[in-house]
Amino acid sequence: MDPSPPRAPVIPRTEPDPRDAATGPLWRAAQAFRLVTLLYAVGQQIASAPHYTNQRLSWVLIAVMAVWSGVSAVLLSQWRVHNVRRVRIAVVVGDHLIVIALIFATRLVANYDWYHNHQALPTTLWAANAVMSAAILWGPLGGIASGLLIAAVMVTARAQWDLDLWRDATTPVLVSVGLAIGLAANTARRAQEQLQRAVRLTAAAQERERLAREVHDGVLQVLSYIKRRGGEIGGPTAELAQRAGEQEVALRVLISEQGVGADAGGVEQDLRPLLTAQSTPSVLISTPGEPVPIGRFEAREISAAVASALANVAQHAGPGAKAYVLLEDTGDELIVSVRDDGPGIPSGRLAEAEEQGRMGVSRSIIGRIAALDGTAHLLFEAVGEDGSGAEWEFRVPRRPRQ
Repeated sequence: MDPSPPRAPVIPRTEPDPRDAATGPLWRAAQAFRLVTLLYAVGQQIASAPHYTNQRLSWVLIAVMAVWSGVSAVLLSQWRVHNVRRVRIAVVVGDHLIVIALIFATRLVANYDWYHNHQALPTTLWAANAVMSAAILWGPLGGIASGLLIAAVMVTARAQWDLDLWRDATTPVLVSVGLAIGLAANTARRAQEQLQRAVRLTAAAQERERLAREVHDGVLQVLSYIKRRGGEIGGPTAELAQRAGEQEVALRVLISEQGVGADAGGVEQDLRPLLTAQSTPSVLISTPGEPVPIGRFEAREISAAVASALANVAQHAGPGAKAYVLLEDTGDELIVSVRDDGPGIPSGRLAEAEEQGRMGVSRSIIGRIAALDGTAHLLFEAVGEDGSGAEWEFRVPRRPRQ
């Protein structure tokens, strides 16, 4: 015997698919309409039965119509069934087959003069249920195709392919119903998708804020402490302080990008969060009140250039120096200024560093901005008597909106 314990039965997932959940109210409303049209069809049968040549068969067909209306109404209005979409497709296809069969069955219960000049056994209103179901399931194109199919079957069964066809309202009514319900179904699906996206973004933002708090309380504070103490101690620890400062800035950018990437959902994103994420007690960030959308690549390159400039401030301007970042959007270009109140950069120091093979500024700042067809200028380079500090100005032209 198998000693392993019996496995628990697998319970099928009954949660609705978002697209099915969006159209749930439409399905239920359509089934209410189906039952109302069934009552109309029964009333029409009572009035028309005396004129039929086979009244008994007509009542049998009405009974089939009533049974199918009940079965289809129950199946289409429920979503807590396994493979609900397959069930609905099967019911909608069966709906069309039943309607078509009943329309042609009119010839079995009435003579030519009657079915040529009166409604078919399943009235136009009841036949519209198949069109509505197709429209909800497949959208406006499916609804229009269904309307044209049912209208063509009715015209064929009633032998109305003549000039009187253009005075009959069957075709425009059925096509209009398919178009209107199909558009409503598509609108409901889009609204559901937008709602779910908003819920996901809200959850992501909350998780990002929680993660940022935890990281700020732990890792960022440790990195900030290492940067500050390493700068104070000097010597071999200065390089450790520099690396800690760079990682602190990179980690702040990473935290901000966790939400921006999911939030944009397109080819552009707001540049402001990438810059404000680099704010610290010694780094003040000022951005416009309105979003500054820019391409993802451009946004990250500008953010990285600012991060490199701030890292240089932290390394060379002294432990008490403050940095100020200003973002301006003129419409034609973006202007980013990074200024500090440190001692400034001696004239020719950058050129000297580049000759020595130290490519940090030329690659991480000037190179990044140049890759965006922009310019990076060091406005204050010489050491001022009042310690005016240094100021970088990045100018990046705006590309056409996509």
